[in-house]
Amino acid sequence: MSSATTTTTSTASRRPALSDPGYQAFVILRTGFTVAPILFGLDKFANLLVDWPTYLAPWINDIVPGSAQAAMYAVGVIEIVAGLVVALAPRFGGWLVAGWLAGIIVNLLTIPGYYDVALRDFGLLLGAVALARLAQRYDTKRQSY
Repeated sequence: MSSATTTTTSTASRRPALSDPGYQAFVILRTGFTVAPILFGLDKFANLLVDWPTYLAPWINDIVPGSAQAAMYAVGVIEIVAGLVVALAPRFGGWLVAGWLAGIIVNLLTIPGYYDVALRDFGLLLGAVALARLAQRYDTKRQSY
C-alpha cells in the first residue's frame, strides 16, 4: 500500500531541486534559447531591430533564390522553429541552435565589418552547447530506450 508521503517523496526525487545551480542554469538557458530565436525569427518579417538583409553575405545571396529579404523570411521561419524545438526537446534543440549559429558565424565571417557579431554569436553557440549538455542531465521528458 502506497502512502501519500511515499508518492510525494518519489515525485520530488524525480524533479531536480530548484536550488540546484546546474538546474537553474538549464532553466535559464532553455528559456533564453526558446525566447530569443522566436523573437529574432519574428523580427525577420518586420525588420524592427535591424535591417536583416544586410547581414546576409553577398555570396549566399547569389546562391539562394529570390531577394535577400526573401531569404530572411526563410531564416525567420527556421529560427522560430528552432526556438520551439528548444522549448519542447532541449536535448535536440540545443544542438540545432548551435548548428544554426555555426552557419550564421560562417556567413558573418565572410562580410567585412561583422566580426564582432560573429564573435558574439560564437558565445551564443557555446551557450547552446551548454544547454544541450545540461538537457542531457535535467530534461525530465527524456525516455530510456
